Amino acid sequence: MSAKGCSREVRNAIVGALSALVSLPVFAQAYPTRPIEIIAHNSAGSGSDLFCRSVSEIIRREKFLPQPLRVVNRVGGAGTVAFNFFKTKRGDPYYMLSVNSAMLVMAYRPDMNIGLENYTPVALMAIDPQVIMVPASSPYKTFKDLLEAARSAPDTLVAATTSLTGAGRLVVYLIEKAVPGAKFRIVTFKGGGDAVTATAGGHTTFTTENLGEGLGFVEAKLLRVLAITSDQRLPHAPDVPTLQELGYPITAGTMRGLAFPGGVPKEAVTTMEAALEQVHKSPAWRELAKRNILQDVFMGSADFTKYLAQRLEEARSFYDAIGLGKPKP
Repeated sequence: MSAKGCSREVRNAIVGALSALVSLPVFAQAYPTRPIEIIAHNSAGSGSDLFCRSVSEIIRREKFLPQPLRVVNRVGGAGTVAFNFFKTKRGDPYYMLSVNSAMLVMAYRPDMNIGLENYTPVALMAIDPQVIMVPASSPYKTFKDLLEAARSAPDTLVAATTSLTGAGRLVVYLIEKAVPGAKFRIVTFKGGGDAVTATAGGHTTFTTENLGEGLGFVEAKLLRVLAITSDQRLPHAPDVPTLQELGYPITAGTMRGLAFPGGVPKEAVTTMEAALEQVHKSPAWRELAKRNILQDVFMGSADFTKYLAQRLEEARSFYDAIGLGKPKP
């Protein structure tokens, strides 16, 4: 073989090797090359919506990613509109979903069958405890007052929640289970913002949504908080008792996290997980978590995936009790 031929072969081999090496990180370096849509299944002003918009704004302001995250509210069917749309985006890293208790419900609904295989969890950034809030004009000054009224007149007090299967409804179920004789009527709304607005206006007896959704009404003295579902009092809400310390073994909370569809490239997950961890470490996020009374946590993709599997199993008794099907294998 001639020296010239040899050099050409060597040259081609080197070029091929370099091309292979360069191609490995190209996705990570380039991604994202266009805006990413975050799907929020609740209405504007809900806890999920506010969470998504806050993350999007911090990423934009701090330039943690070269492209923006744009929040789109796909409301309807107690989340089915958003989840059915998300399910069609398998493998596409330009769509993300706001993860909360609704994704647990979708795994149990026989008509949906959207399980963990349909998601690539990216990060859990906080737990948003549910709270029991009544109108400021309510005769119920304490949680005990509310329970006594519920026992004396079952199925008359009205609870405002976002769906018959969400975290707020779960809290009502747990209260009824823990307090013999207590029974509430349930009225559902498109989002937590709508539920707390109705309660602040005196149209329902109480709501079991997140404090962040009703904080403006609380500060305006239109809503009063009776109890919180976290396992301990929060430093930034020291006067609000937990249900546990009131004698009721109830803890609950709405997840605040983000997921890709199933089957997305690992490089996209790595890139987005790193960006969300930067968000979580930022002063802006810390202030937001404090202001909205969030339990501040962070789980990356691997830990979040395990956590979601645990939450699915824990929710089984509730969904079975209200007649939902079990997750399909």
